[in-house]
Amino acid sequence: MPVYSMTGYASVQHSPQPTGGQAPTSANSTARLGLEIRSVNSRFLDLGFRLPEELRHIEPALRELITRQIKRGKVEVRASQDGGDGSALQAPNHQVLQKIAALQEKVRDWLPSAHPLSVADVLRMTAGSSGQPTPDEAIWMQLASQAVDALRDARAREGARLSEMLQGHIAQLRLLATQAMPLVPLLVEQQRQRFIERWKDAMALADGSHLPEAAQDRALTEATSFAIRIDVAEELTRLRSHLEEISRLLDKGGDMGKRLDFLIQELHREANTLGSKSAVLEMTRISVDMKVLIEQMREQVQNIE
Repeated sequence: MPVYSMTGYASVQHSPQPTGGQAPTSANSTARLGLEIRSVNSRFLDLGFRLPEELRHIEPALRELITRQIKRGKVEVRASQDGGDGSALQAPNHQVLQKIAALQEKVRDWLPSAHPLSVADVLRMTAGSSGQPTPDEAIWMQLASQAVDALRDARAREGARLSEMLQGHIAQLRLLATQAMPLVPLLVEQQRQRFIERWKDAMALADGSHLPEAAQDRALTEATSFAIRIDVAEELTRLRSHLEEISRLLDKGGDMGKRLDFLIQELHREANTLGSKSAVLEMTRISVDMKVLIEQMREQVQNIE
């Protein structure tokens, strides 16, 4: 299953069939239709529609179609309808015009300040009853299905690029963890020798009231306490475990954005702890490099569905 980004764009059009052709549903329709969908990252699925008034009735069907295939992102849907060259326009039915005129007079009897209907208002009101062809819902849903498929393809292509970048960062973090592992035993041994040397120097200046054995035991105790304070083996083990899980999710694909976001937070926590326990400049550098990579991963993960 592919990894889907929440960023994508798709646009589809439906043009009238030439004379003698067969349109999908409304053979006499001359309207040129357009539908575009764009999406950006969001914590949840946020749908927005910008439809002409005559298309408001298809919004519930469009919403249902999109929610079945897209789980997260701020999605904006725009639809446009061009009536063509005007050759298909027909004069409204006289009976319909008489009825509209009568209704207008009745309304103005009660509301004298009401504005009279314009020619455009009348044509819009009589578009479905005058014989003027109008695109039906089936064509719009066909366009919407094509647009959603194209959007998912675009999001999958972007998701593949994000996945490749994340896998590259994972490889770099694993390398840094490998570099950090041998530093801890070396630091412990160095610190143990340093404690012993300091205690020997202190005993040489003392009046002999303390036994050398006791001083050496104290030095070893301090060295042990130091080793516990700087031990980062658990942090490195957890960090590697989180990296394995992120890599597994990327290989699996599908809906993973929220889980990846949680794992990135855990990676950042382990890298911070690694830096706080650092007792040598090299370990500090590794911690900083890790946090830079993890922050880059966070920015990329925020775009994954």
